Amino acid sequence: MLFSSLKDSRDVCCVLCGAAGLGIQTVEDMLAGIIADEGFSVFGSREYMSRVRGGNNSTELRIASEPVDALIDRIDILVALSRKVRRNILERISADTVIFGDREELKGELEDLGASFVDIPLSSMAKEAGGRIYSNSIAAGVLLGVLGLGTKGAEDFYRKRFAGKDEVVASNIGAVTRGYELGLSMAGEGGVLKGRPRNPKGRKAIINGSDAVSLGAMAAGCNFVTAYPMSPATGVLSFFAKHAEKAGAVVEQVEDELAAMNMAVGAAYAGARPLVTTSGGGFALMAEGLSLAGVMEAPVVVHLAQRPGPATGMATRTEQADLDLALYSGHGEFPRALYAPGTMESAFRLTQEAFEIALKYQTPAIVLTDQYFMNAFYNLDADGLEWLDEPPSVRETEEDYRRYEDTPDGCSPFGVPGWGKGIVGADSHEHDEVGHVYEDFDLRTRMQDKRMRKLAGMTDRALPPVLVGPESFSNLVICWGSTLPIVREALGRLGRDDTALLAFEQVWPLAPSAGDLLRKASFTAVVEGNSTGQFAGLLRKTFGVAADRTVLKYNGLQFSVEEVTDRLGEILPGKGGGR
Repeated sequence: MLFSSLKDSRDVCCVLCGAAGLGIQTVEDMLAGIIADEGFSVFGSREYMSRVRGGNNSTELRIASEPVDALIDRIDILVALSRKVRRNILERISADTVIFGDREELKGELEDLGASFVDIPLSSMAKEAGGRIYSNSIAAGVLLGVLGLGTKGAEDFYRKRFAGKDEVVASNIGAVTRGYELGLSMAGEGGVLKGRPRNPKGRKAIINGSDAVSLGAMAAGCNFVTAYPMSPATGVLSFFAKHAEKAGAVVEQVEDELAAMNMAVGAAYAGARPLVTTSGGGFALMAEGLSLAGVMEAPVVVHLAQRPGPATGMATRTEQADLDLALYSGHGEFPRALYAPGTMESAFRLTQEAFEIALKYQTPAIVLTDQYFMNAFYNLDADGLEWLDEPPSVRETEEDYRRYEDTPDGCSPFGVPGWGKGIVGADSHEHDEVGHVYEDFDLRTRMQDKRMRKLAGMTDRALPPVLVGPESFSNLVICWGSTLPIVREALGRLGRDDTALLAFEQVWPLAPSAGDLLRKASFTAVVEGNSTGQFAGLLRKTFGVAADRTVLKYNGLQFSVEEVTDRLGEILPGKGGGR
């Protein structure tokens, strides 16, 4: 049987790929929504090439009865709409993979890989439906039939997506119905998901990384967003622009990244709660403005979505190589907080935390994501998202107000120009408590000490890393940011009762309790997506604990669960492992 390997599998992994312009993302949106509505959990991850036109894009849909949130290599069903399937997709095909494709279109490209190939005349069927563009609807129908999910969800989707275009709606419904009948005939009544538990009432909200960061910022009261478009951060700008009126936010697509940062600093001075969203190349240009925020003690939040560098690097690929950039960028010394969410839920919460810390300590806060995280998505229960308390309102200033008052914790009373009787000073030079500029060496020392004094308070309330697994561990695997769900599932597969995961979602300042856990371990390994082990280096610098091993990846692709499982299995000591 074609799908015998899926009978006892925990999940089903489908990959769709095809040339840009064939509507892969439209099919993905539709299928993900239907899967969630049918009571299943779905995880998706998109890949697209860095081209204005052309290239071969793909999306992975992982379907299960229980929540899934991590990338896997295994492909159970591959739907190929066009030729030139990328090598990283081909390498994931196994003897258990079922490939659907048009033999005439693919010209034999996928038929000698040892997998089961099923010829579907997509080209001729699409032509009958009204044109080549309908091949994606036929393919979607095939998948719906194989999975056993019916066509009602697809029909509702097309009526909504193409409202007012009756002919287009009818053609798409006709195409998806033909594909469905074909898929159902191959999988049998009920499809491959037949008999799997469903939860039709829960986990309906599908959120990707861009949504999670944006919604977290909105929940924190963000009302001013600036950016120069740069993948993979543009999704946050687009989300805010789409919902600006509801969010009560001003959204500015500016001429360059320097303007984006400087406008945000000005907005913070005026009392707004600003967000700047960018990628590594744009953040590099913002370094001077970030330093300006440091000396002005302006509460600015930056969303930094990482991608490979140096320079333009790989514009649509992923990496975790901007940690040092975020930590040390900006001339001079000033405190900052860095967050790196690993899940959509934590992105919503941590973006709020970034705004809270930026305002409380009047200093920049940076949310680090990456291309994989921004484009990954899964369904969750929106009622379970954590909302932080609203920040206190800004007090009116008195006549004797001093913007940079020297206080025991370094946090001066925050005032806004025009709100009260006081004058709210600001300057890019070193200044006194009022904001007046003097070249005074004692003053310089006093004000620098005041600013850096904030770091002690920020460290005291730093979020501790998440410990997953046995508390009596001897081996400790460490990760940060988007690798959290992947490493967590990998360790679950290894089933080691002597090994735990320590996942960091605040990467500066680091919670002091993390040092105790690191020193408790007999063996430590750090998993991160760069070539130099930046976070491993930060742990050593902060706590004096050097990692025994690092598991690194920097080819532009995210780790998969299987890859981390294999690589950790090779290096973990004891129980068959090695060092």
